[in-house]
Amino acid sequence: MGIREVAALAGVAVGTVSHYLNHPDKVSAERAERIRGAIDSLGFVPNNAGRQLRLGRSSAIAYVAPDVSNPYFAEIAEAVELRAAERGVSAFIANSHRSREREDAHLAFFEQHQVLGLLVSSHLPIEDRLAHVRRRGTPSVLVGQAASSPEQASISLDDVEGGRLATQHLVDIGCRRILFVGGPVGIKQVADRLSGASIVTRAMAGVALEVIDQSDRTIRGGREVGRAIAERPAEDRPDAIFAANDLLALGILQEVVRAGIEVPRDLALIGYDDIEYGEASLIPLSTIRGRHGTFGEATVDLLFGEIEGRTDGVRQLAFTPDLVVRESTSGFGR
Repeated sequence: MGIREVAALAGVAVGTVSHYLNHPDKVSAERAERIRGAIDSLGFVPNNAGRQLRLGRSSAIAYVAPDVSNPYFAEIAEAVELRAAERGVSAFIANSHRSREREDAHLAFFEQHQVLGLLVSSHLPIEDRLAHVRRRGTPSVLVGQAASSPEQASISLDDVEGGRLATQHLVDIGCRRILFVGGPVGIKQVADRLSGASIVTRAMAGVALEVIDQSDRTIRGGREVGRAIAERPAEDRPDAIFAANDLLALGILQEVVRAGIEVPRDLALIGYDDIEYGEASLIPLSTIRGRHGTFGEATVDLLFGEIEGRTDGVRQLAFTPDLVVRESTSGFGR
């Protein structure tokens, strides 16, 4: 079946069917209904290959995430998909599993298929590779970290400020032996959060900052750290933990509570990212919220500014994080 058969059954011109498929706003509601009925009746499936060949591009964007099992990236992916649909394009979601090889393979695949643009979250240096892709005609936005090149569009969080907010909150409620958990510290987002924590502790006499470099930033990695903390003598334990993300914090929470350590009376705990699971935890998790409600929309809109050449001089956006206080810190010492 082709559009000629659809046109004949709907009683319209072939060009009208083409408009319906490619520019539906140009077709009246009455004709659109007839064409839609004909398509359903005939079981017609449009083939976009010819259209893509004519236009030299697809009608899709792509988002490459390092770990879509992490609710943080899953929420971004959902927001990207919804905003793309509002703009009339599809969004492909790819998972690199934190692998450079898979990341490179996804970038090559989407470039070969001529997507309109790329959204990329990565914990590895990637700007040089995105620059090569950009020079070959595919624009991109680096998601979750600020680009160092003014030519690379990016949308990020002020993670230094986020680290400062989390640690200042712990100091303000009376904590003096603070443990930062997260890694590898060479990852910019982790390093920035640690930097923000260090700014606070260096300025406060009598406040110590310990660091555990935990590269497995999952609940499993948090459990490993939690067990190690629980095995310490009580006098050697921290009185507060700042975890580099909520998954780590939740894993730590499970193990320390299982060991009989009371959170937050004996140990205050704060995470980062404000994922839904943190709020729903048996002891709701204090955290840093970075992604405001418009983060996903702004990500896609920034990419379309690059696609359409409408940067207006703004290529790099940074969101300011907020402190969210819940039960895991609010009752410290009581």
